[in-house]
Amino acid sequence: MPMPEDTVWHLPRHARSAGRARTLLREQTAAWKLGDEATETAVLLLSELVTNAYRHGRVSPGREIRVRCTLDDDRLRVLVTDANGTLPAPRTASPDDESGRGLALVAALADDWGATPRAEGIGKTVWFVLCLTAQP
Repeated sequence: MPMPEDTVWHLPRHARSAGRARTLLREQTAAWKLGDEATETAVLLLSELVTNAYRHGRVSPGREIRVRCTLDDDRLRVLVTDANGTLPAPRTASPDDESGRGLALVAALADDWGATPRAEGIGKTVWFVLCLTAQP
């Protein structure tokens, strides 16, 4: 059985980090030879999670956002860690709301997702999994 592929990025808690995370993930999925559909879904979901970490982190700007991507067999797992310990919960956005749909997108498009407090320190990790093979 091959070892999982794994990469980690540390991004500043800044609005531009979502764009940087999208670029890094596109480069990584190209190196892993993932298909366009899986790549675009993963990039969209990562962008939502990094944006949430930036917007809702409510911690000092010096804190980083950590992104870890793991490719193991037929599963891509993406984890976004920030220094705020408040676990996110999906909410229902009205048609006029300009935000509030990120976690609903993650729930709809990911094969699995969740949020957990960091065991080794302050903060939380929000993650999603995409299965890369067709489900029966």
